[in-house]
Amino acid sequence: MMTGWRGKRTAATGGAVAPAGPPSPAAGPAGRLRPMVPEDLADIMALEHKLFPDDPWSAEMFAEEVTQPPGSRLYLTAEADVGATRVTAGYAGMMFVPGGVQADVLTIAVAPAYWGRGIGSALLSALIQAARNRGCTEVFLEVREDNQRARGLYLRRGFEEIGVRRGYYQPSGTDAIVMRKDLLR
Repeated sequence: MMTGWRGKRTAATGGAVAPAGPPSPAAGPAGRLRPMVPEDLADIMALEHKLFPDDPWSAEMFAEEVTQPPGSRLYLTAEADVGATRVTAGYAGMMFVPGGVQADVLTIAVAPAYWGRGIGSALLSALIQAARNRGCTEVFLEVREDNQRARGLYLRRGFEEIGVRRGYYQPSGTDAIVMRKDLLR
């Protein structure tokens, strides 16, 4: 999903992460979550282009985001074991409004081979917990109106649909559904 910030996106299906600051690895249903590092970007970009061929983030955007201060951004990589090898099964990112009570999910993506295994849910849980740990009281995101899989996940996790951004995703012109989760409930 691309957003007013400069290109947020939420797309995909589906742990817990430790308090503010870099999260410690968390076990997910089919792997583990850990902080994203610049060395992950080749795998992340391959997945990004596979999942979002019409509007992928650029490598430069990801590189810039991953190096932002931990007080303002959190990016996670979900890994799964394939034999003796770990592979990137998904990723997620969140922006925290400095000194504020709001957080924005910027991206969530899960490789199709791992859909339905709880990885998207684990990533979302980790982001929500990180927002709570930082004192945020609400989390926002945008999702493509035609992404029923992601919308279902967000609704199950307590997000409410609060608005529509017409023609938000380019070049397709697909609408974005704006969603909000109240962390005080």
